[in-house]
Amino acid sequence: MSLSAAARAVHHPLKAPFRISRGVKTAAEVVVVEVRADGHVGRGESVPYARYDETVAGVLAQLKPALAALELEGDESAALALLAPGAARNALDCALWDLRARRTGVSVAEATGLPVPASLVTAVTVSLDAPEAMAVAARAVADAPLIKIKLGAEDPAARLRAVAAAAPNSRFIVDPNEGWTFEILHGLRALLADLPIALVEQPLPADADHQLDGYDPPYVICADESVHVGHDLAALRGRYQAVNLKLDKTGGLSEAVRMLEQARALGFQLMTGCMVASSLGIAPALHLAGSCQFADLDGPWWLAADHPGGLRVERGVITPPKAGFWGDGIEADGLWL
Repeated sequence: MSLSAAARAVHHPLKAPFRISRGVKTAAEVVVVEVRADGHVGRGESVPYARYDETVAGVLAQLKPALAALELEGDESAALALLAPGAARNALDCALWDLRARRTGVSVAEATGLPVPASLVTAVTVSLDAPEAMAVAARAVADAPLIKIKLGAEDPAARLRAVAAAAPNSRFIVDPNEGWTFEILHGLRALLADLPIALVEQPLPADADHQLDGYDPPYVICADESVHVGHDLAALRGRYQAVNLKLDKTGGLSEAVRMLEQARALGFQLMTGCMVASSLGIAPALHLAGSCQFADLDGPWWLAADHPGGLRVERGVITPPKAGFWGDGIEADGLWL
């Protein structure tokens, strides 16, 4: 089999600034891997994330020897083994899944036993801003069943109340991105108990997890930055009741599928999450979403322009990409110009 592989950086401008407790972004800076064999092309995308000391340049550098080894030896497992869990491995792993489906005609859904739902409720994110601005943003998506509220340490109660008033029929995922102390979390206990909260996601810094030992709040606390791969799960029992599966943390769909089963066996609720990415980065995660209680896969919704044939988010519901976009083993013209 003649095989070639390449990686490149892609810049996707956003339609509006995306703010969280750690900062603001105006574009999604992603890495795309393409692997070609037998006239077929498999594609995967990842988002290098500064929280994990990743950069676009760094991810491209990590991929270089792995792609060279893949071209030389054709051994997928050996090439992936050169990469630690993270963005670089995710892009290559997902590209290989897509290529395998296109070469064999066996879809990722068939191979994993994880079909993509025909439609799927996703959280729609209201990014961190002044309470009044967050209320305006929430009002614009108030018909979404599930809204994620990005918060920081500065007056989170006012922001929670503003969004809740603007979207009275929605449920909420509260996400401080490690931006709270235990005192802030506990101080909001009564307010959070009064609101229709689906999850409180990663309220404390990952290195402060021990403060959640034995804490029994009237809402579910979900680990995000504290969990990357299956090996991390056992230590989270007694601290978190749910975990967020993100391909850019697990290092691709392969580990995420294993991790899904491990998390279920340990009794965790599950959410499939994402970085701000294009439909190419989200398509593999749709296979996980059907087996999770929650999905937070609105990344492409933030882009000024997504790929032709990509997924759609309307009123907080995802419609999957068109046939041939990723992982279904179907070749389609016009989606990848």
